[in-house]
Amino acid sequence: MKLRELAHSRAGDKGDISNISVIAYHEKDYALLESYLTPERVKLHFSEIVDGDVARYALPQLGALNFVMQRALGGGVTRSLALDAHGKCLSSAMLNLDIPDELCKAT
Repeated sequence: MKLRELAHSRAGDKGDISNISVIAYHEKDYALLESYLTPERVKLHFSEIVDGDVARYALPQLGALNFVMQRALGGGVTRSLALDAHGKCLSSAMLNLDIPDELCKAT
């Protein structure tokens, strides 16, 4: 199952840092997202573009996780040759992450 079936996402940026939030549609799915979406898994998912650390901040009251990815935008808006130098499309890329079906059935 794709993450987009359980959550929606928003992205922002500052310099060469991308910030992506993942917000569960339903409160019951937050625990699955929290256990599966580790900083390591997100860094692996974005391994071709993220050269720095990935930190995760949990916001359980909102059913959300916030990921801060360092050195993720090719130097930042004014330095990058990337088509989407702001990284706004990274929220869609995050939602393309696969969640194993057996984990989804357990919830």
